[in-house]
Amino acid sequence: MPNALAAATSPYLRQHADNPVAWLEWGEAAFARARAEDKPILLSIGYSTCHWCHVMARESFENEAVAAQLNRDFIPVKLDREERPDVDRVYMTYVQARSGHGGWPLNVFLTPDLKPFYGGTYFPPADAGERRGFPSLLAAVAQAWREKRAELVAEADRVLASLENHYKNRAAAVADSGGPGGAPETAPGTGSAAAPVPLHDAAGDAYERGFMHLYESFDAGHGGFGGAPKFPRAGNLDFLLRVAALQGGDTSEAGREALKMTAHTLRRMCEGGLHDHLGGGFHRYSTDDAWFVPHFEKMLYDQAQIARNLLDCARATGDERLAWAARGVFDYLLRDLSHPAGAFFSAEDADSDRPEAQGGGHAEGAFYVWTRAEIDAALPPADAALVCAHFGVEAAGNVPAELDPQGHFSGRNILKQRRPFAETAAALGHDDVAGAADRLASSLDRLRAVRAARPRPHRDEKIVAAWNGLALSAFARAAVHPAGCLADKRPFYLDAALRCARFIELELIDSARGVLRRSWLEGRVSGDAFAEDYACVIAGLLDLHQAALDPHWLRLAERLQATMDRLFWDEAEGGYFAAPADTELVLRLKDDYDGAEPAASSVAMGNLVRLSVLAGENGDGPLRARARRLAEAFRSQWSGAPHAMPVLLCGLADLLSEPVHVVLAGDPRDPAFAALADTLHGAPPLNAPVQLLTPACAAWAAGMRPLGGRPTAYLCRDFACQPPVHTPAELRAALAS
Repeated sequence: MPNALAAATSPYLRQHADNPVAWLEWGEAAFARARAEDKPILLSIGYSTCHWCHVMARESFENEAVAAQLNRDFIPVKLDREERPDVDRVYMTYVQARSGHGGWPLNVFLTPDLKPFYGGTYFPPADAGERRGFPSLLAAVAQAWREKRAELVAEADRVLASLENHYKNRAAAVADSGGPGGAPETAPGTGSAAAPVPLHDAAGDAYERGFMHLYESFDAGHGGFGGAPKFPRAGNLDFLLRVAALQGGDTSEAGREALKMTAHTLRRMCEGGLHDHLGGGFHRYSTDDAWFVPHFEKMLYDQAQIARNLLDCARATGDERLAWAARGVFDYLLRDLSHPAGAFFSAEDADSDRPEAQGGGHAEGAFYVWTRAEIDAALPPADAALVCAHFGVEAAGNVPAELDPQGHFSGRNILKQRRPFAETAAALGHDDVAGAADRLASSLDRLRAVRAARPRPHRDEKIVAAWNGLALSAFARAAVHPAGCLADKRPFYLDAALRCARFIELELIDSARGVLRRSWLEGRVSGDAFAEDYACVIAGLLDLHQAALDPHWLRLAERLQATMDRLFWDEAEGGYFAAPADTELVLRLKDDYDGAEPAASSVAMGNLVRLSVLAGENGDGPLRARARRLAEAFRSQWSGAPHAMPVLLCGLADLLSEPVHVVLAGDPRDPAFAALADTLHGAPPLNAPVQLLTPACAAWAAGMRPLGGRPTAYLCRDFACQPPVHTPAELRAALAS
């Protein structure tokens, strides 16, 4: 008989509806029952495409004996981290502080008043050496609750107090130094009583040390930073591209190195098994340091951010291969993750069923891997030989045993480009490289069609506001990418961005209350959105405004920014809390790490600066003032560990650069108007991003008219406008001056 999760909106919770565990959803009903029955809560957090969540479910939560333990001694609560990232963030912070690591599934034991007293991630089904199995752990915790409750509660209070003090001490550093910092910062040679280091100087030092951290950890062979496992952390590449722009691109040594690290990383990612060579898009991370064996789930937020990295690097370097890879990401999103109304689904699972011809069963990567026999059966011999030579396919499989601890890939192959295609063609005696490339492309199309007949991985069709904001940004940027391999797709990308924005406006914004909602599934919305949702949607709307030049999207971004400020801004210390004040959380946190997803305050920094420029604010305007206060609120983080907040550093550079905007006056349908807009979008990255608008977008620009009946561009730097121009050549010269 299904438990209480059968009525949940979350796909993850529904996956556990048939467990013998008497799961409850996170909420007052579960809390009240814990208080009434005087039992601890076992809070289990995950998401629907989480591989190890599935493993623990099969091993423990579907086990009748384990379920009996849970139901007898605990109040079992399931939570989808993608619906309630605020709750996940609190208890992940606790587990990381306690154990030094985190991840999903996240299993935390709570008092009835929601204080954590023990927790961890995956627990195996049986004891193994010194590692306690889940049944033994449940028995030990239940016994401790009966016999040593006072000690457990005291431990919970101690840890929470420690975490609260951590944030209070950061606030105290603000007061001591005149701005946030781990200790009072002073000008060189002036002694401990001197004034704090100016923001501009502190930012310059953070940029230099952040760049050196990435430079020193860069893997010159395989790209990326550090060793296995390797994650496509988009914020690092955003930061390096910003460094390159600030350093004049390839005209300086630092600029060349920043571009080199970014381009090399993206090229190696595109060549590796992390990249889906048949269907487009990228998997979650690589378990090895060569981007070969991925963890196969595909997340919307990864696709959106990697696509943006590819586009920005292609623009900075002129490497069309990167733009082609971005095109593959967009093809994947529109084909496989797109809701008919325009928004994008959350993710596809790593696991799926193997076809009966392969022996059946459930395995990670089953949808994506190939035997040599399958490729030979799908293609003519010469084409099969070409595919196998280029992607390293072997009859015995190409995954070493040390990279396959669970044996999922035995006898199978993960496609990875082993060398440049010209070398493959030459090795097989193909003199016509272009013709061989066409044959390879048609072979991959055929293999994609064969693969489509396999059992597909589970798709989480939840539509998350923040992730759709990231996708909106990516499509909007693609819609104005300089002419090249994306040129014929640009109108389709703009349409995709508009459809996504309209879905957000219609389905995810509560017009009566003026607030954003977190997620949507099958016509039902979850609770109100969090700071990250507002920040990412606002950024997407600003990118869409740059592409479409429709004031409607700018106005919507401005309204959402005002709501974000009202709900999440910390009036006392500055910065944005992750969750609003009226929650049941035992801690109210601010994100200070740009990881797989950027922190809300980091994205908000860039948004505030862009909105300030578009509003025509001077240096003392309210938006710039808020951005400056935001920078100060996180100074201890970005100055102490610059590599932790690379996205915030990008926004900080924008804050400290001269504002640049261009007003385009004229008929947007005029080809000459479009030529001016394309000139701006195709210009080399400048040290300060250019904000584009029309006279209808802002009252201060209303008097800027087309001159002589021709579309006219007004370029303004640091609140001083240059003479208006009419042609792309004149505009390029003005930008370069």
